[in-house]
Amino acid sequence: MSVNGQAGHRHDSLALILRHAADRPDAPAAKDDAEALTYGQLRERAVAFASGLSALGVGPGDRVALWLPNSVAFVAAALGCLWIGASFVPLSVDDPPARLARIVDDSDPKIIVGRDDAVAPVGSSPRRTADVRTILGLAGPTPERATDPERDAYLIYTSGTTGVAKGVRIPERAFGWAIVATEKLLGLDPTTRSLCVSPFYFDGSYGTLFPTLVAGGSVSIPKREELLFVKRFYRAVLEEGITHTGFSPSYLRLVLSSPKLPSLGRSRLRTLGLGGEECLTLDLARLWDVLPGLRIFNRYGPTETTIEVTTHEVDRATISSGPVPIGAPHPGVSFYLVGDDQRVITGRHEVGELYIGGNQLMRGYWGDDALTAKVLRADVVAGETLYKTGDLVYQDQHGQYVYVGRSDDVVKRRGVRISLDEIARVLRGVETVSGVVCVPTDFEGRLGVAAFVEAGPEINVPALLQAARAQVPATMLPDEIFILGSLPMTTSGKIDRGALLTAAGRKSWRPRKEPTWS
Repeated sequence: MSVNGQAGHRHDSLALILRHAADRPDAPAAKDDAEALTYGQLRERAVAFASGLSALGVGPGDRVALWLPNSVAFVAAALGCLWIGASFVPLSVDDPPARLARIVDDSDPKIIVGRDDAVAPVGSSPRRTADVRTILGLAGPTPERATDPERDAYLIYTSGTTGVAKGVRIPERAFGWAIVATEKLLGLDPTTRSLCVSPFYFDGSYGTLFPTLVAGGSVSIPKREELLFVKRFYRAVLEEGITHTGFSPSYLRLVLSSPKLPSLGRSRLRTLGLGGEECLTLDLARLWDVLPGLRIFNRYGPTETTIEVTTHEVDRATISSGPVPIGAPHPGVSFYLVGDDQRVITGRHEVGELYIGGNQLMRGYWGDDALTAKVLRADVVAGETLYKTGDLVYQDQHGQYVYVGRSDDVVKRRGVRISLDEIARVLRGVETVSGVVCVPTDFEGRLGVAAFVEAGPEINVPALLQAARAQVPATMLPDEIFILGSLPMTTSGKIDRGALLTAAGRKSWRPRKEPTWS
């Protein structure tokens, strides 16, 4: 797949974005609530940032921590890092100081870039810090452009099942490949006007931000905290002529819950990307009721495989025939399903753990060769390095991959192996239920299952249990059901399981042995 005749430059994300500064310097590129930049101005700002960093001693291979909110400043700073071959490390402005300090200590950045009006986190030892204005004020000669496709484009921290943040090293070649694939598969172009909803310290946000810039479109970047109030979302979509956006299915349910939903029918929105969680057919049907021409893409990808590795356009036939598929892998990406016996599964409708290979793999975990070796495997398929996802999937009759759940969401309770996702799907089928998450808990000293259900006041626990008993055996019923008006979300737009457990006064179950699928 070529990129405007520039197949040889596919790995160079910066070149693909800044080429618009030469072709269309006055075209709008990025705006937030404080400023707006054209492509010509964005190039100037990125170069100035690169120059200022160079003056502070930052060079190729260094890391630059960006403690910045969603903003034009973040975009220019990230591009400035790419210019000089430094990797940017996004930090959350909302994280508690202890977590920020751990990330700073682990990533060991050359410098921490903070807001003009804030003090940056420094970790347990002194760190050099500077605000955006200071760095831009140091700009001098234009530094040399870095072009090594194997360098780290960014280092992003994600928490696994242990809750310990680990740094994922994403090389430039994988970053460039992923955002170009997204640009092409979503059909983004210079007329695209995208709304950035997810926070920039969450890599899922890069599936909207950077592909739009590669396409020569423009991005609108409201304050993230304002978007948690859905009326700000509607105002942006309607008043700014937004044509594309992307976020989690949890955020979609927030959008659908608003009395302003019918107004979307007057919007220019034409494409939507969903990812990070299971996509629900009922939610898609409600959205199509008001925007029948909207193209909806279900997207999937672990952080370790660079943003997203599938981009599946959903249609009404898809949602009427069962779970929404995650689709097929991007060009240049390979999928393998592996069974408990470690054989590669080739048949349809057989569940296996997904292993991913190809052009979007991470370099590894920062400073953790042992963990890297555990998940980047060269012993599954000869001649290929594959990422062990821990996700259970199967291929349907059309060859599309369908997500089943996490291997650690399959638990053995009272001697019976059950899927938490399957329980959740059954409960979601009850009328007026809009969201469900099932969590393994410490239930009187043994493994229990708590179901948290988002539903209206007319729903009660006996009704939910009756509906569940009609579809699954008693051994699969949850031990406890909690009915809530809404499910809390994390700042990245996913369901906050920790907050659910805390509110219910329950503790998470820690199994002695990780469960497997059989």
